[in-house]
Amino acid sequence: MLSRESDNLIVKTVVRIFVPFIQVYALYVIAHGHYSPGGGFQGGVILGASIVLLFLAYGRRQAMRRMGEGLTAFMNSTGVFIYGGIGLLCLLLGGNLLDYASLDRILHVGAAQSRSLGILGVEVGVGIAVMAAMISIFLDISTGGDLPDDDND
Repeated sequence: MLSRESDNLIVKTVVRIFVPFIQVYALYVIAHGHYSPGGGFQGGVILGASIVLLFLAYGRRQAMRRMGEGLTAFMNSTGVFIYGGIGLLCLLLGGNLLDYASLDRILHVGAAQSRSLGILGVEVGVGIAVMAAMISIFLDISTGGDLPDDDND
């Protein structure tokens, strides 16, 4: 099922129309997660689900062009690096790990705004890492952990 493209024109059209809206909503959830319900984890899962929807409608070959294993691993590492980098930066600036008020030394926007921006940065990092992890988990489960070459399809 995953290796073949769907033959249903309606499914492919609906997916093509809705995926950008789903992704914009996921970005909204991530961007507003530091002062309302939601955040990096929830937004990352929604982003990952939009890519999984592409895999289901267009098949593995088409979807892997947009989001391959290499890009998934890179994005997972990037998300963790953003999260850890902000925490390390807080430590280097004389605060505690993820003490966002210490970011005011380089941002010069006040402690409250520094906290808000620090949390937003962490939410973005978590969202990227969770999205990549969800896609990786889906690929591992759906293919049995073994992605065959495209030549065999």
